[in-house]
Amino acid sequence: MLSQLGHVLVNFVDSVVVGHIGKVPLAAVGVGVSTTSVLLVLGIGLSMGVVPLVAAANGRRDLPELGRLLVASVWMSALAGLVLAGLGQLLPSFMYLLGQPPEVVALAGPWVQVISLSLFPLMVFQGFREFAGGLGLTRQAMWLSILANVVNGLLCYALVYGRWGAPEMGMMGSAWATLIARGLMAALMAAYVLYAGRLRAERAALTSWLPTGATIRRAADLGAPIGVQMALEVGAFGLSLLMAGWLGVTTEAAHKVAIDVASMTYMAASGIAAAATIRVGHLRGAGNLGAARQAGFAAYWLTFGFMGAMGVLLILTRHIVPYVYITDPQVVAQASTLLLIAALFQVSDGLQVVGLGALRGLEDVKVPSVVALLAYWAVALPLGYFLGFKLHMGAPGVWTGLLVGLTIVAVVLLQRFRRETEPTFPAAVAAAQEQATV
Repeated sequence: MLSQLGHVLVNFVDSVVVGHIGKVPLAAVGVGVSTTSVLLVLGIGLSMGVVPLVAAANGRRDLPELGRLLVASVWMSALAGLVLAGLGQLLPSFMYLLGQPPEVVALAGPWVQVISLSLFPLMVFQGFREFAGGLGLTRQAMWLSILANVVNGLLCYALVYGRWGAPEMGMMGSAWATLIARGLMAALMAAYVLYAGRLRAERAALTSWLPTGATIRRAADLGAPIGVQMALEVGAFGLSLLMAGWLGVTTEAAHKVAIDVASMTYMAASGIAAAATIRVGHLRGAGNLGAARQAGFAAYWLTFGFMGAMGVLLILTRHIVPYVYITDPQVVAQASTLLLIAALFQVSDGLQVVGLGALRGLEDVKVPSVVALLAYWAVALPLGYFLGFKLHMGAPGVWTGLLVGLTIVAVVLLQRFRRETEPTFPAAVAAAQEQATV
């Protein structure tokens, strides 16, 4: 959970530091994060395809396969990082099409180009991290995420405000701080996997650092649908921010505050989902589908309890939290209203992401991607637009559409996990006969 939180804490720190410059820079960071986040989660999702394969191979203790998966994970993630960083350089040329205030677009463009460069080191980090995570080694990534966020926070403060002898760069300082912090994460994660004694057996099984096409295809076949699903979800939330921008800079800044807070609780739940992928995949690889089912439902209950508590906390603090970002009274008032709706979809948001994680452990990734496409883009966004603009509910209407979409995904994925892990009738009969014989 802490490792997953590291990704959004970078945006949180950037937003808090930049928000005290003014609401236009805060809105610009919001637009920049919304556009680049689609690329970021597409890459992260692609890298996650290796996790169930590593977990299953580890369950079998297939060391040669683990060696091949390490090479495939690093190569696939690094190449994806180069492509994504390149695509990010093109985004500012199209940002004028988003219908945002001109002053916001003018600030967001250069910020996006710098932050996109950080996608390469981030993906290198992911390549090593997801391999270690598939083996159940998650604490290392956690500590590195904490370290990187401390470095990012200090650099962000220094570069944005020109403190401690650093140049005063305004909101651009936050982008450069993130680039440096992510480079540090990549270097340290690579050093751990390549030199840690705990992974000596897996490294010894390596025959070459050149990847095999078959292994990369297997990882990509799982990772690509995960990336698409995550991009569809983040893209839906990103488009909701753009809709808020059509209502003005104040509404856009308020949306940015509320979505930042909701993203932190979501990423915590996604940490439980990542654990579900590892445990379900490991137990499935060991041939114990019943225990895999049990692990999946344990993750569901953990998420239900955690996100329910977060929903109550948001209700109680919704008038206080916005002041962490900005003191503009209009922004604070609108953000408080949106945080109330965010509190209502906490459980749905958490259950849908843990459902995705549990199904990934079963290597079931394509159907969930279709579910996400239909729920977010055929239901949530059209409904949000109708409520927000046709019924003149504004940003709360847009968020209500998101609430409906998240709930649909959560219910469908829960039913699918139950069905996919339910013992078949012949297997149940055989197990009963064996028990009777004993």
